[in-house]
Amino acid sequence: MHPDLPGLEGKIERVLAMKPEYLVTHPAELHVLRSLSTDELDDTALRHGWRVVRRVGGRQIEFYNDATVHFKPL
Repeated sequence: MHPDLPGLEGKIERVLAMKPEYLVTHPAELHVLRSLSTDELDDTALRHGWRVVRRVGGRQIEFYNDATVHFKPL
């Protein structure tokens, strides 16, 4: 796990509390997310009740709150 992941998770959480989506395009944030495998990224999103969508060949990653996700304990 990347050492900056908890901070980025907190940022995504705060944004999704106010907006329906968070689009990650900043290179430093993308670097953190790209350090995760596809399964790790999906598991991270699932744990938080988010849906993750990869766009433009991975240059954009979107997060959404997903009401259909059954939360796993952190």
